Amino acid sequence: MESFKNKIDLALTIKTISLFKHIETRASLVLVGRNEENLNVIKEKCIKSAAQGTPLPLTLQADVTIESDAKRIIDETIKHFNKLDVLVNNAGIIGVGSIEQTSMDQYDSIMNTNMRSIYNLTMLAVPHLIKTEGCIVNVSSVNGIRAFSGVLAYCVSKAALDQFTRCVALELAPKKVRVNAVNPGVIVTDIHKRGGMDEQAYQAFLERCKQTHALGRPGTVCEVASAIAFLASNETAGFITGASLPIDGGRHAMCPR
Repeated sequence: MESFKNKIDLALTIKTISLFKHIETRASLVLVGRNEENLNVIKEKCIKSAAQGTPLPLTLQADVTIESDAKRIIDETIKHFNKLDVLVNNAGIIGVGSIEQTSMDQYDSIMNTNMRSIYNLTMLAVPHLIKTEGCIVNVSSVNGIRAFSGVLAYCVSKAALDQFTRCVALELAPKKVRVNAVNPGVIVTDIHKRGGMDEQAYQAFLERCKQTHALGRPGTVCEVASAIAFLASNETAGFITGASLPIDGGRHAMCPR
């Protein structure tokens, strides 16, 4: 996309990083993750798919839940590129449990990653985004739009992120900074396995998407990537702010019958 030429995009976590390898942009990327080996693998993939003449991605090994790391992410980005145009917040974990089963430790862990870290990093990034009249894309979930039993803390964290998106969008609109969210349904990634689901259960979970998603299947990383790129571009989404865009095969519109 030509609209990304000379733009500096800060992408958080390996999941977001992998999104960008599907889209040939002219953006300069800052890639953030906790695993250095994974960072380097994704960096190489980004280099191979980048438009000719695009600067090499800057990789930063960091944990966004650690305040000093969050500050370092922003500081290193500005030091390296001198500006920031797009912030993609995609740090996220999932955990199962109802109100009877979810401990305060689990609740705090999920909220710290899915909401508090995003609040903090956004706060640190905003002064730089105001200078460039940039934008923010938060990666939320259909769980922020609809209620699901058995993943209480995760649902609460994503509902909070959606409200955060709307409030910050209103606060920053006078300063020409757009803020939006994408709300994926089931996407084929490793988040559920990292949340404790074994391979057999995960395959059954994907199979059930035939009934739980109106389009009858789970989504792909590329489909989420395209939505993020759409919202991040002033050419395609310059008049959109405060929106939560479902990328969920129609799941948000369904109800039990």
